[in-house]
Amino acid sequence: MNIEKQLQDLREELNVHNHNYYVLDNATISDFEFDQKLKELQDLESKHPEYFDDNSPSQRVGGTITKNFQTVVHENRMYSLDNSYSKEDLQDWEVKIQKVLGNVNLQFTCELKYDGASISITYENGKLLKAVTRGDGFQGDDVTNNIKTIKSIPLQLKGNFPPRFDIRGEIILPFEGFEKMNQELIEIGETPYSNPRNTASGSLKLQDSAEVAKRPLDCLLYFITGNNLPFNTQYDGLETAREWGFKVPSQSKLANNLEEVFDFINYWDVHRHDLPYETDGVVIKVNDFNHQNELGYTAKSPRWAIAYKFKSEQVTTTLNSISYQVGRTGAITPVANLEPVQLAGTIVKRASLHNADQIEKLDIRVGDEVFVEKGGEIIPKIIGVAKRGSELEPTKYITLCPECQSELIRKDGEAQHYCPNFYGCPPQIIGRIQHYISRKAMDIEGLGGETVALLFNNNLVKDYSDLYELTVDDVIPLERMAQKSAENLVNGIEKSKAIPFERVLFALGIRYVGETVAKKLAKHYKTIEALSQASIEDLILVDEIGERIAQSVIEFFENAENRIIIERLKSFGVQFEVVEKFNPKATNKFAGKTFVVSGVFEKFSRDDLKIAIEDNGGKVGSSISSKTDFVVAGDNMGPAKLEKANQLGIPIISENDFINMMNEN
Repeated sequence: MNIEKQLQDLREELNVHNHNYYVLDNATISDFEFDQKLKELQDLESKHPEYFDDNSPSQRVGGTITKNFQTVVHENRMYSLDNSYSKEDLQDWEVKIQKVLGNVNLQFTCELKYDGASISITYENGKLLKAVTRGDGFQGDDVTNNIKTIKSIPLQLKGNFPPRFDIRGEIILPFEGFEKMNQELIEIGETPYSNPRNTASGSLKLQDSAEVAKRPLDCLLYFITGNNLPFNTQYDGLETAREWGFKVPSQSKLANNLEEVFDFINYWDVHRHDLPYETDGVVIKVNDFNHQNELGYTAKSPRWAIAYKFKSEQVTTTLNSISYQVGRTGAITPVANLEPVQLAGTIVKRASLHNADQIEKLDIRVGDEVFVEKGGEIIPKIIGVAKRGSELEPTKYITLCPECQSELIRKDGEAQHYCPNFYGCPPQIIGRIQHYISRKAMDIEGLGGETVALLFNNNLVKDYSDLYELTVDDVIPLERMAQKSAENLVNGIEKSKAIPFERVLFALGIRYVGETVAKKLAKHYKTIEALSQASIEDLILVDEIGERIAQSVIEFFENAENRIIIERLKSFGVQFEVVEKFNPKATNKFAGKTFVVSGVFEKFSRDDLKIAIEDNGGKVGSSISSKTDFVVAGDNMGPAKLEKANQLGIPIISENDFINMMNEN
């Protein structure tokens, strides 16, 4: 037989057996027979390396070493979900949807919310191309070699699939496999893992893929994104993904109204404990993709999906002490130090107390037995006192900063106390530099939070502008710093000079200026000089900038030390102006005009349409108002938007009308 054909047949056969066993839970041959066929394939491949296939079943055993995981930008952003904790929250969500879409018949897809590590897997021509962790939603780590070891993830698809698409899911560790791993650790005297989710997430970043292959990881998939998909609803997408060979949980349900959604939630709130893996809620999605497109996204989340979180597990334990942490803005956060207790799969030793008002409201005292729950938060919180012994003293909130002993202040209308020693309090200085170097800001490779603390404690930096004067000789003496890592750190700082202005502005750490606000300010003012000279009245006129943000920006630039730091950063070559991308077809023909885009289009994607508007000097609005000049309407435009545009007398133009407007001289 032709060797290439023999290899192809063996690979296809093993892929089928893998799918039957790991996805359908229906083995058709014994483990011994499978192992023999796999060995036959490996022997043939070793003798004929010219027919190597990166997606061969033989590659699932791992062996590739990845020392540094490459950061990859997601082709389609991975958003997070808004959470809800009551059925009233879901009813409010539906009301908001109907306001946008009008009174349409809505269907919802209900899916269990799996507690694992989010992953985005790209397929090209039916073959697994790459797998990227969620990261910050904009970019993540390429963990392709490790993902290929998970046997429920198909390396080659079957059926009719698009040329390229991404599929999203959760990498999970079933309870049975987790318990087995822990038992093996206990038997050799090692510390067991804390919970399945963290263990699954940590597994993805192991350097040796052969070690990942030994772990009983699984992957549950739930969302496909890409162009020209052969389905128009979320539920049909799940069905189609199964046909292509993906492991899509069977528990998903199509609901025709919220009552059916509530039935799904009620059932799984009880029966989730029968599942072989962790789940902490239900995800509800508007089923129709046209409706999803019409609803769009906020800065962080899709408006067409929401997570309903099951009521948290609650335990009692003893409050041993209260400590106080100082953040980069000077905010003081009280933290409860607890007698260690098991809660929702993890050992809890600390819990958030939020602020002085919360401590006073709950009357929490050291020595109390307290109720602790996770409540949908990463950090557990104390929700009340379970039992109190006699003669326990009421808690007195601190009046001095625990780090620099400055007297704390509390502004009117604010819940938290602050340390005002902005430039002399070590945690604030270290925190600001750590924020400056973070991934969403300057993303300085080779420099982490612990190293920043070492640099500060060794008097090498006192603010983030000092980073640009560091040399290899300066940092080599630091703890755990070798020649290569010192060179990487200095090189990473040098590369940060190319980071665009909008991220530099976010990196400065101006209070209330997050990622989205920094982008809007950079786009509006173009340069740091223009922003620094803006009045509070000017700032408030910028889209989505309120008085609180405006006042914070003014105060930042009024501070002489901040201005000195910015001048130093400029002298080092950090970007403080927007670098306009040259578009030879750009014009100003839409200057002063605001467009709202609604519906589905044939010649443009919605994003391309918005770019075309901005490239021609126009502004894209998120909702229709009296300031809107044109509504560009595609198929399935929301009836609510149509009605509002008609009420306000705003011209509604088609995609072809828009193209004609662009082509006018």
